[in-house]
Amino acid sequence: MLRLRSVRKRTSWWGAVYRGCDESSMRGAFIVVEGLDRSGKTTQVTALKSKLETAGVPVRLLKFPDRTTAIGQMIDAYLRSQSDLDDRAIHLLFSANRWELAASIETLLEQGTTVVCDRYAFSGVAFSAAKGLPLEWCRTPDSGLPAPDLTLFFDISPEAARARGGYGEERYEKEELQQKVKGIFLQLASEMSSDKWVTVDAGRSKEEVAEDVWRHVGALVGGVAGPVERIWA
Repeated sequence: MLRLRSVRKRTSWWGAVYRGCDESSMRGAFIVVEGLDRSGKTTQVTALKSKLETAGVPVRLLKFPDRTTAIGQMIDAYLRSQSDLDDRAIHLLFSANRWELAASIETLLEQGTTVVCDRYAFSGVAFSAAKGLPLEWCRTPDSGLPAPDLTLFFDISPEAARARGGYGEERYEKEELQQKVKGIFLQLASEMSSDKWVTVDAGRSKEEVAEDVWRHVGALVGGVAGPVERIWA
């Protein structure tokens, strides 16, 4: 399993090198933020993108589902309760939406761009499994997608999330379902190594959460050595 080594500042954008590796051998880092609805993910990925840009790091921010594509528009209608779909069908649409961007993600990483992603395959598995679909079945469509170098799981109680503005506007924002989703996330976390998955207490102030996020991301800003790994492959 890929383990990152310490980095040192060399150029204006943290152009760091790993021991024994020159800058040309580095690729961008793939950072995913997961969590319950209204846990502050969107706020924090936006802040992280800004901080990386300030540090001179090439960065691209993505969000799943990507509601701009034809598949994404079908998902959007479903989430807004404007249409109904079988649980298996919507799960496959979510996965297809990620595959639509898989090649682009890998290209960006290989070009040295850090990719920050608001939700990814772990959300797809957690929400569908929480609705009663078999966990292994839920994983299968996403097997082979680019694997994150770091996943930050924003942990917050469903009760605290419900107290935040806008809760309940979309189909999945129901406290009972969110509690089940959290349980699946914790199960997925137990299967990951500590250098790949980090739990962040999202119930704190925005400033405290941002500081914690940067503490974990900082080691990756100089790039990652080695090829892009595959998820569940």
